[in-house]
Amino acid sequence: MAGLASQSANALELTDGKVKIGVLTDLSGPYSGMGGPGSVVAANMAVEDCLKAECKGMNIEVVSADHQNKADIAASRAREWIDVQGVDALVDLTNSAGALAVQKIIKDRGGIALYSGPAVAKLTNEDCARNGFHWMFDTYSLAAGPVAAMAQAGDKKWFFITVDYAFGHAMEKDATEVLKANGGTVVGSVRHPLNASDFSSFILQAQASGADVIAFANGAQDTVNAMKSVQEFGVTSSGQKIAALVVFLTDVHAMGLETAQGLTFSEGFYWDLDDQTRAFATRFGEQFRGNKPTVVQAGVYSSTLHYLKTVAAAGTDDWRVIQEKIREIPIEDAVIRNASIQDNGRVVHDMYVFKVKSPKESKGAWDYYDLTSTIPADQAFLPVSQSACPLLKK
Repeated sequence: MAGLASQSANALELTDGKVKIGVLTDLSGPYSGMGGPGSVVAANMAVEDCLKAECKGMNIEVVSADHQNKADIAASRAREWIDVQGVDALVDLTNSAGALAVQKIIKDRGGIALYSGPAVAKLTNEDCARNGFHWMFDTYSLAAGPVAAMAQAGDKKWFFITVDYAFGHAMEKDATEVLKANGGTVVGSVRHPLNASDFSSFILQAQASGADVIAFANGAQDTVNAMKSVQEFGVTSSGQKIAALVVFLTDVHAMGLETAQGLTFSEGFYWDLDDQTRAFATRFGEQFRGNKPTVVQAGVYSSTLHYLKTVAAAGTDDWRVIQEKIREIPIEDAVIRNASIQDNGRVVHDMYVFKVKSPKESKGAWDYYDLTSTIPADQAFLPVSQSACPLLKK
């Protein structure tokens, strides 16, 4: 890669003379903690790092917008950015319904989309696009490890409390398939609106179902509110177990260890994994009020940096060239390990199973997880041979 840094900015063929990155995220709603303003910080960190190396001399601009967790707003902004404002790549894209809407836009209008916030696996299956790349996690990778482990340990009867939109539906579907493959059954389910404040009726239904496990197929503030109801109703004292299928660092921070302790889940990044992640997290905290980065924010950094390296390597920001070149160069950064890109756009990498520490085990703020196991990249995600992506059909 050393030769790329010496390439002059004038030699690059850039639309409008610049590379423009658009961070499309939830800046004010229930997902703003795990994405939001922190994702904008992460994108700018990637720009800083690339300008010191491969992107030296390049003109790069970062813009951001709030999609308000509405698919029509996400689609409208993506269309405006690509058609009018010359945005070359869209990053974060938290909210699965919004991400699926954006995927349709880039299929029609071009551009590059780098999804680190949404979980819906359709992005690299039925709704895949050659110019869309799913970076950090999806519903399959989040469900496969923990659900299989709990079912194999004898927790066979599950009740799902699911957020009622694309992400929740996909999460419940993938978890159910893993559960049934391991001899389990679903004894009931209920759906709730996004950003629900009261989970008491849902928890009561789950308790009455006789399920071994109450599974939350939701995320962010919804998971926080659901876990508070679990504590209020003393669910675990009766012998039922909790499976929070999507847990973000900011969720645990909001719950507190007293409430979150013992939760086991899969994740693609944790700030305290090794020296590289710790150094990245320190820089992030210096620029973002002392916070540690979530997996989504880390994914924005990783995907933005890799995209910019690809532009430097290709000598152009033409999305038709980039969508092929981005698969060729290695993904190397402080965030993910053993990463590569499948033909369907799925970025595979090592995933991790974590358990939330008790208050006594934690050494201080943000020291929340114990690593229990590593799931190798070739096992963590749906095998490409099983992908429903039409692009893979010969």
